[in-house]
Amino acid sequence: MEVPITAAAPRFSEQELWLRYLGVTKELMKAIDMEDIDTFLQLVDQRQALLEKIQAIPENEALFSKSEAGMALKREIKPMDMQIIFKGRTWLNKAKNHTNTVRSYDVSYSATGNMFNGEY
Repeated sequence: MEVPITAAAPRFSEQELWLRYLGVTKELMKAIDMEDIDTFLQLVDQRQALLEKIQAIPENEALFSKSEAGMALKREIKPMDMQIIFKGRTWLNKAKNHTNTVRSYDVSYSATGNMFNGEY
């Protein structure tokens, strides 16, 4: 689910922005589970744009986030954020380990015939 965010997009209410933020967060979880880095990065950008729009709402107009429904929505998002962080770190560590494994097989020989890893 892509939520297009453009400069010419109509102004959404605070509640609509938070609901879109929730939707993008759910899609982030799916992308990370599928290990789809391109979609994941696009969704991160979309979510950041939504957060910037939410933060740009003047304090006196930001009534939804202070309401019971807004606080419940934030409580729903919080554990998903924690899962995304945890899964993201796990994913990154897995990729680093894979890279290190590949590098360990990158062996070269010197002119004297000694074998050494290509990385110094």
